[in-house]
Amino acid sequence: MKSLLPRAMRLLAQRDYSEQEMRRKLAAHSPFDGFSKDRYAEKTPISEESINQVIEYCHQHNWLNDADYARRFIISRSNKGYGSQRIQSELQQKGINRDEIRHAMSECEVDWYLKAREVAVRRFGYELPTDWKEKSKVQRYLAYRGFMQDEIQSVFTDSE
Repeated sequence: MKSLLPRAMRLLAQRDYSEQEMRRKLAAHSPFDGFSKDRYAEKTPISEESINQVIEYCHQHNWLNDADYARRFIISRSNKGYGSQRIQSELQQKGINRDEIRHAMSECEVDWYLKAREVAVRRFGYELPTDWKEKSKVQRYLAYRGFMQDEIQSVFTDSE
């Protein structure tokens, strides 16, 4: 735990992490045996118990909190122009459970319809296309960014 706690603190000082991400980072950390001058010498593996202790310590000091992480992540990614579907998928990949994601999504008061419109205007200009071929480009782009179909359709119905 001695070498893992400073590592965890350095990591958390740089950016937020989910618990799963932090576990992965700490498990990948292999401390150098301070007595060996050979950098290819056998390294001591990190025990699961040490990782659990560091994670628990971080939880106790509220440095690691998946619910807060999810809320901040949703706000950050939505401000970068991503839709709810993509954000939810990314949170699941980061180890946040579905209930926490659902709760965080409901707490974050993001107007996804307005966000889809802003992203479309930023990418394609204020006058959105009306012909089928160009409209489908906008739809594909918004779908790729993670917006739902009704949010995508509202971009066109609101502008017409």
